[in-house]
Amino acid sequence: MAKRLSNIEKNEIIKSFSDGISIEELSKKFNCTKLTISRNLKKILGEDSFEKLKKQESSISSITETTSDKVLNKRNLTKDVEFDDQLISQEVTGNLTNPEFIELTPLDYEIDNSIQKDISSIPLSKVDFPKEVFMIVNKNVELEIKVLRDYPDWHFLPEDDLNRKTIEIFNDLKIAKRDCRREQKVLKVPNTDVFKITARILISRGITRIVNDDKLISL
Repeated sequence: MAKRLSNIEKNEIIKSFSDGISIEELSKKFNCTKLTISRNLKKILGEDSFEKLKKQESSISSITETTSDKVLNKRNLTKDVEFDDQLISQEVTGNLTNPEFIELTPLDYEIDNSIQKDISSIPLSKVDFPKEVFMIVNKNVELEIKVLRDYPDWHFLPEDDLNRKTIEIFNDLKIAKRDCRREQKVLKVPNTDVFKITARILISRGITRIVNDDKLISL
C-alpha cells in the first residue's frame, strides 16, 4: 500500500514545493513515490495552483541546467586552449612525441531491440488489497470504464498503454465520493477477492488495468 503521510509531513511538503523543491527531491526525502507527492499536492493546493507551481519548478530547473551547461562548456574550452598551448610549446622545443593509437575491436554481438518489459504495473496476484475498497459506478451499477490517458499521473507510459481500458478502485471512501459525479454513485466492495475471481471476465471486456491509489495493477 502507498505510504500515508502525516499532517506534519504534508505541511512540510507544501512549504518545500512552494520554495522550489522538486517533486523528485521530495519523494526521496519522504521515502515515497512521486505519484504520492503529486497526489497530495493536488489534493491540498488544488489542480490550478499545483500546475502553476509545477511550471515554475520546470522553469527553474531549465535555467539551472542551462547555466550548468554554460559553465561546463567554458571549462572544457579552457582545457582545450591549455592543451593546444602545451602541444605548440612541445613542437617548438622538439619534445613532441608520436602519439600512440589503440585499435578497438568492433563489437560483434547483437543489440537486443525487444520491447521493454512493463515495469510500471504490478501483477494482480502480487497485490494485497485492504479488506474493503470502493468503486464508482453509474446509476445502473455498471463499471465506470476509462482509459489510462484519462489519468495525468500515468502520461509517461507508451502510447499503446495509454489506450488500455481501466477501472479505478479507492481505498478511501472520502476520495471516492470526491471524484463521484452527480450521475454516478460509490459502490462498496466488501470482498476484494472479487477482482481476482472476475479477472478473466474483465479481460474479456477489454479491461486490462486497475488504478488503485498510486499503483497500476495488471490483470
